[in-house]
Amino acid sequence: MKWSFFLFTFIMLSTLLPEQFPVEKAAVIVNVQTNEMAIFEANRISDVFPVASGKKGEETPLGEFHVLVKAKHPYYRKKNIAGGDKRNPLGSRWIGFDANGTNGRTYGLHGTNQPHSIGYNASLGCIRLENSSVEYVYERVEIGSKVIVVKETKSFSALGKQFNLLK
Repeated sequence: MKWSFFLFTFIMLSTLLPEQFPVEKAAVIVNVQTNEMAIFEANRISDVFPVASGKKGEETPLGEFHVLVKAKHPYYRKKNIAGGDKRNPLGSRWIGFDANGTNGRTYGLHGTNQPHSIGYNASLGCIRLENSSVEYVYERVEIGSKVIVVKETKSFSALGKQFNLLK
């Protein structure tokens, strides 16, 4: 009888807790001024990565966006290159966001087959990361997670506070 009471109580609490204490999705801020990206989780900066952003004439759109698409070993439509192919410039992961009214298939965070480009303005508007870095980010962001792209001299701490990702 005691065990059934504890089991019942455990089951009831486990169904209530997620609604009572929602877990916020991880968010990302990309600073194209410094070519760095920070992940914000649980009211803290969990990691910072070097990135490549859009080159002159193909600048990465600035603003607050949301993840709409996630793909492992993405297909590169522009040149008909299969996911996983060494020639694929998208690398091992695609995290697409809704910049400029797109549907998450034009602008995104992605891996690369050109790791030497990281740290520079070298992309066609996307955010490039090393494959190991984008795989890490891929596991932390969800559909609906915020992707904020700025061109600022402020620190990630100051930006996190500005966008209510840090208290």
